[in-house]
Amino acid sequence: MKVIANIRLKQGVLDPQGKAVHHALSSLGFGEVESVRIGKQIVMEVSETDTKKAKERAELMCEELLANTVIEDYDIELK
Repeated sequence: MKVIANIRLKQGVLDPQGKAVHHALSSLGFGEVESVRIGKQIVMEVSETDTKKAKERAELMCEELLANTVIEDYDIELK
């Protein structure tokens, strides 16, 4: 089963990388872009076949290692 963890900064946390990309896009003529937030996506293949257990384990992985839950939110997708 494929497990996807989408991790992004919480609202209100400054995102200097997003600001830099927004500025660069504006400089390149993409003025329609109002804001940019940068995150990360982690894709894992797991041997678990029970979707509930796979999601619980992925959430535990995010809580313990993959996300800094003080400043980041995450969501889990299963495919």
